[in-house]
Amino acid sequence: MNTTDILNKLKEGNQRFVSGAGENNKNQKEQREPLVSGQSPYAIVLSCADSRLPPETIFDSNLGELFVVRVAGNIANTDSIASIEYAVAHLKTKFILVLGHQSCGAVTAALGNDDMGYNLNHLLAQIKPAVVKANTDDIAENVKANCSHTVDELVDRSSIISNAVNSEGVTIAKAYYNLDSGQVDFLD
Repeated sequence: MNTTDILNKLKEGNQRFVSGAGENNKNQKEQREPLVSGQSPYAIVLSCADSRLPPETIFDSNLGELFVVRVAGNIANTDSIASIEYAVAHLKTKFILVLGHQSCGAVTAALGNDDMGYNLNHLLAQIKPAVVKANTDDIAENVKANCSHTVDELVDRSSIISNAVNSEGVTIAKAYYNLDSGQVDFLD
């Protein structure tokens, strides 16, 4: 598919959305109208940017239900933390889910020692502590360790999030998405 085809596909998809004739959710128009004045998502999902696991789809949620933050490797970087802080502090969302997934390319890359250029090296450096702690070549175990590391980073690097967890009843959970079955396994 070339650039023109991709752009047309995006425009057509947007037209279906605007008209309320979306293929995945037939009530989009009705869902949009009450959300114009604000949002109150019931959960924040920090997930990988991988195109195979859009949280809104895999959790069968409607517009406005999930506050989704996506970055390769579902890392807690300054921007993802700030986005989550916004949802916690201003939208009063009480549940944060860190979602890793089967065959994560970012975690797989972090297992190697290849030079991937400044930006990707910077991202992978944020996953490396989890890889070191996991001490295994098993990708799934490294992904799960990365989820745990990300949860720790959210609390350690944000007074807004840590205060909300300690004083305001905010819960942080972690989960693993299985690409082959579509099943989400919630982790301890």
